[in-house]
Amino acid sequence: MTEQKPVYRAWFESLENPAERYALDEVVYTDSSGGLLRVVHDKDELAKTSADGWKALFDERSHKNEWPYGSGVWGFKEWVLPEVDNENIVSMYEGHTNLFWAERYGRQIGIEDLWIKLCGNSHTGSFKDLGMTVLVSMVKEMIARGKPVRAVACASTGDTSAALAAYAAAAGIPAIVFLPRGKISLAQLIQPVANGAIVFALDTDFDGCMEIVKQVAANDGVYLANSMNSLRIEGQKTVAMEIMHQFDWEVPEWLIIPGGNLGNVSALAMGLDMMVDLGLVQRRPRICVAQAEAANPLYLSYKRDFKVFEPIAARPTMASAIQIGNPVSYKKAVDALRRYDGVVEQASESELAEASAEADRTGLFNCPHTGVALAAMKKLLARGLIRKSDRVVVISTAHGLKFIDFKVDYHQMQLEDVVPDLPNPPIELPGSYEAVRDRMNVEIARRFKA
Repeated sequence: MTEQKPVYRAWFESLENPAERYALDEVVYTDSSGGLLRVVHDKDELAKTSADGWKALFDERSHKNEWPYGSGVWGFKEWVLPEVDNENIVSMYEGHTNLFWAERYGRQIGIEDLWIKLCGNSHTGSFKDLGMTVLVSMVKEMIARGKPVRAVACASTGDTSAALAAYAAAAGIPAIVFLPRGKISLAQLIQPVANGAIVFALDTDFDGCMEIVKQVAANDGVYLANSMNSLRIEGQKTVAMEIMHQFDWEVPEWLIIPGGNLGNVSALAMGLDMMVDLGLVQRRPRICVAQAEAANPLYLSYKRDFKVFEPIAARPTMASAIQIGNPVSYKKAVDALRRYDGVVEQASESELAEASAEADRTGLFNCPHTGVALAAMKKLLARGLIRKSDRVVVISTAHGLKFIDFKVDYHQMQLEDVVPDLPNPPIELPGSYEAVRDRMNVEIARRFKA
C-alpha cells in the first residue's frame, strides 16, 4: 500500500469571521463587512511533515536552480501558495538576500549582535518583489483557469509600482500604476515606465491614489495588487522565514521594521507564527515598528494603547515610501504587535538622515526608510529596551541606489531643515601632486585618528 502524499491547501478567510472563506482564485479583497482578509493554510496537513522534515526540504532547495524552488519565496511553496501550477509561477529568483552582520556599526552604537536584512538586494531593489511574485503568479493561474482579469493595478509611493510592473511584464499581463506626482524619486518613477506599465502621476498623495485604484478594481475588471490583497503578504512573510533559516532556526531578540502601509509588519508576524506553530522555532522575537514622524498614525495610536486610531494627512518625508497617513493594514499590524510584545517608535527627518549616514560610514548604503528603522532602534537602545547583548535584525526595505537624491542632498548639505553631522562632499583641488598630498595627509589624520 503506497503512502498518500499530503494535499496542501490555502484559502482567503475573514479576520473577523473565520467561517467566511473564499478560494484564492476569487477576485475578492475584503469580507462581507468590508474588513480585510488573510490567507490561511491547512496546518493540520502541513503538520504531517515534521519540523526537521521541513528544515531538510528548505535546506535542499536553497540556492538551487530546480524551477521554481531556487527562489527565496518559492523554496517555501507549500507554506505560501501550494495550489498554483509551477508553469504559472512568475519568478526572478527573488529572496535569498544578504543578512549583513553590521559588526562595526553595532560596536559603535553599543549592540554586539546587529544584523541588517538587505531586502533591497532584489530584482527591482525592494522587498516588494517577494509579495509580487506571489500575486502575479496567482493572476497568471487565474487567467489560465479562465478568470476575466484585464490587468493588474496598484497605488504606490514607488517600490510597489516597480515590482508590479516588472513581474507583470515578465508574465505578459498589462499593469497600471497610480503614483502621487512629484512625490517619489526619479529612480522609482523610471522603473515602471521602463517596464511598460501604464503610469498615471496624479495630483494627490498616496492615500488619494489608493482610493482611485480601489474604484478601478471594483468597477473595471482590473485586479488589485496593493497589500490589502493578502496574496502579497504571503510572499513578504518569507522574509521572516528566511531570516530564521539563515540563523539556523535560532530566533533573534528583536526585529525592527519600517512601517508605512503596515503590510510588512503583519507579514513577518505571519511567517513567524507558522514557524512557531509547526515547531521550526520555539519562541517569538519582539517587534518594533518604526515610523517617520511626518507620517506616524500607528505611533500616535500606540501612544494611546491602540484605543483610538485616527488617519492623518501625512506630511512630506524623505522616507517617501512610508509617507502614508491611512495605512490599509492597521488592524493586522496592531494584532501582530500585541502577539509579539511590540512597540512603535518614530524618527524625525534629521534623525533618519543621520542614522542612515552613520551606518553608511561602516559600509552600508541605506535607503531613508532603513534610516527610520535605525533611528528607532537607537532610541530603544537608549531606553534600555534593547540590551547590548541582544541579537537585533533591522529590515532594510529598499536599495539605497533608488534614493540617490537623498544621499546627494545630504552630503551637499542641501536637505531642508537638516544640518548634516557627517557630510562628505568631494574635495575640489588644483590638479597638482603637492596640493593632493597635503590635503590627503590632513584628511587621513582627521578621519582615521586613533
